[in-house]
Amino acid sequence: MMNTPLSRHFGFLPTGEPVEAWTLTGKSGLTVETLTYGGIVSKLLYPVGKDHWLDLVLGFNHLEPYLDRHPYFGAIVGRVAGRMSNASFAVDGNNFRLHANEPPHHLHGGLHGFDKKIWTATASTADDGAPSLRLTYCSPHDEEGYPGMVRVSVTYTITNDNTFVIDTHACTDQATPLSLTHHSYFNLAGEGSGSIADHTLQVCADEFIETKQDLSLADRLNPVDGLPDDLRRPTPLAGILPRLTQDHGALYAIPKSEVAGKLIKIAELTHPASGRTLTCSTTNPYLQLYTASHFDGSIIGKSGKPYEKYAGICLECEGYPNGVSRPDLGDIVLRPGAPQHHRTAYAFSSQEKSSRLSVEQKGMR
Repeated sequence: MMNTPLSRHFGFLPTGEPVEAWTLTGKSGLTVETLTYGGIVSKLLYPVGKDHWLDLVLGFNHLEPYLDRHPYFGAIVGRVAGRMSNASFAVDGNNFRLHANEPPHHLHGGLHGFDKKIWTATASTADDGAPSLRLTYCSPHDEEGYPGMVRVSVTYTITNDNTFVIDTHACTDQATPLSLTHHSYFNLAGEGSGSIADHTLQVCADEFIETKQDLSLADRLNPVDGLPDDLRRPTPLAGILPRLTQDHGALYAIPKSEVAGKLIKIAELTHPASGRTLTCSTTNPYLQLYTASHFDGSIIGKSGKPYEKYAGICLECEGYPNGVSRPDLGDIVLRPGAPQHHRTAYAFSSQEKSSRLSVEQKGMR
C-alpha cells in the first residue's frame, strides 16, 4: 500500500520562514524527499532489498548548506535554465536586462531564481492513486529583471513502477521567457560513492549546440558524429569524461515527436556493477548534460564524504536558453492565454542479484 505524502519541519530561513520536507513513497518503494525551499529533491531512495534503500542523489542533510552557494542540488531551476547570453533579450520590441550572475551572462534564473524561493506544497494523488506533491509559486513582474507575473506549478509524482515524474505548468499576464528544469545530480552507485566514471551513458540525440569557452551558447546545431559527445550507443563514461564538451557535457537537441506532448526517451544511465538503470524521457526539446566536472572536494555531502570531480551527473531537460532571440532553435516565450506544460520522467529499474544485494546492504543505514 502506498504511503500518504508526509511532511516534517526541516528548518528556518534567516527571515524566519519555515521550510518543510515532504516525503512521497510509491507502491514499489521509490521514495523522494522534497523541500519547500527551491523544490529541492534532497533524497531519492531506491529500494535494494527488504527494508533497505540507497540514496541516488547528491545533497545535504540540513538546510544551512542549501542556503549557502551550492551547485543547484536537486532544485527547480528558472525562470530560464541554462545560460542566457549577455544577460539580455528582447520580446515584442521591448529590451530587458537581467542580473548577470555569471558575468556577462545570466545563469539559471539569476541571483535569486526559483531554486531559492519558498514554494507552497499541497499533497495529492494521481488518478491511479500514486502519491503526488504539487508545488506552486507566483513570480512577480520584474523579478530578476524578467517581465510579467508568472504563476508556476511543479508536480512531483511517484508511479507504481518506480518512476519519478515531474509536470510543470505555467501561465503569465505578459510575454516573458520561461524554461524550467530539474537539477538533481544522480549517482546510481549511491550518493557519496565516488565518481560516475563506472557508469555507462546513452544519449539518443544526433545533434548538439556548440558551446563557447565560457560555456555560453554559440547558437549553432552541430552533428555529434565522430565526437566524444556522440553517445547514441551506450558508452562507458570512464573513457570520455574529460573529452566531453568543455569537460562539462553538451546541450543535446532532442528528436521531435510527431505527437504533441508525447514523452521521448532521451537518455539511459546504467551502473553495470549493480545493474541499476535510470531512463530519462521528456517533452522538452533539449537535454543539458552536466558531469560535475567542476567539483573539487570542497562540498561535503549527506554521507559525510567530499564530492570530488564527477561525483554525480545531471540530466537537465529544458528549453533552449537563448530561445527568445533564436526561436528557430526553440521558442521559450510564454504568452498570455497560452499556458506552458512539460513533463519529464526519470524511471529507475535494476537487474540486481540477491547475492549482490546482501553485500551492499551491509553498509547501509
